[in-house]
Amino acid sequence: MKVRAKCNLVQSQVFSEKLKTTLNAYHNRAISTAQVIEKLIALAKELDAATKRIEALGLTDDEVAFYNALAANDSAAAAMGDDKLKLIAAELITQVKKSLSIDWTLRESARARIRVMVKRILNKYGYPPDLQDVAVKTVLTQAELPCAAWV
Repeated sequence: MKVRAKCNLVQSQVFSEKLKTTLNAYHNRAISTAQVIEKLIALAKELDAATKRIEALGLTDDEVAFYNALAANDSAAAAMGDDKLKLIAAELITQVKKSLSIDWTLRESARARIRVMVKRILNKYGYPPDLQDVAVKTVLTQAELPCAAWV
């Protein structure tokens, strides 16, 4: 899970929350040790299934991270479909990498430029307007994770 946290924001949040919920239930004595082990095994199987799904999508690790950021909202994922989200993720990677500067996470003007660029790409492909603000924030947060390797 630590490896995923370094490169895939959405997946790390989902799996961390599940782990935290399990451990909190154990600490509150709501579940037994055996149940914790069962839940951890189930979590490991979910991680494995997520990895297999990534391989089935045929995307790079960076593209998958942006794909997950866009598909975090289930209604947007259902409305857009996998193929369109893949296309958006690929274009986002290309454009964000081109637009990054060394201090883009610190300068608000650089962040604003990237935010506008992300919104334009989402509009171009018809991403639901009511969900764009959340998607833009998620994409920007996701872009901060691997940006040191990109710049």
